[in-house]
Amino acid sequence: MDKRPDPAVVPAHEVPYLSRVPEGDLIAILAEQKERALERLGALSEEQASHRYAPEKWSVRQVIGHLADTERILSYRLLAIARGDRTPLPGFAEEEYVDAGPFEGWTLPQALADYAAVREATLSLLRGLAPGDWERSGTANGLPHSALLLACVIAGHERHHLHILTERYGIA
Repeated sequence: MDKRPDPAVVPAHEVPYLSRVPEGDLIAILAEQKERALERLGALSEEQASHRYAPEKWSVRQVIGHLADTERILSYRLLAIARGDRTPLPGFAEEEYVDAGPFEGWTLPQALADYAAVREATLSLLRGLAPGDWERSGTANGLPHSALLLACVIAGHERHHLHILTERYGIA
């Protein structure tokens, strides 16, 4: 899927994520992201995975867990909307999910395996969509979303957090 949603109809808080998604085939971009993230983050030590750039901020391991949990939620929304489910989908409190998550008790390989499994499930879902499925729309967190937008948000959300890992955590 090479198409992108019109930013004029995207919820304002998701425009920055959409703006981070490069042109090209979205499924290929998501597959490449997975490989790059696993390579980049897999090179870290356990000590580096525990690093926080400030005491109240997430550790690198928690950021990886946040990426996986958020992608699970966005993929579920994408599935429901792509299948024509018109049920309004709830928002979620990302801080609460990270706080309640097991991430600090996991090894870095466990966190990365979880992330990889979630991304593979997302890729499988996207590969199975028919052309019309991408354009279906519904309501998530009280705002209009299409399946296409949610796939783009998954990609842009990861790019956002990997940028933060570079800028604030010093992870190259």
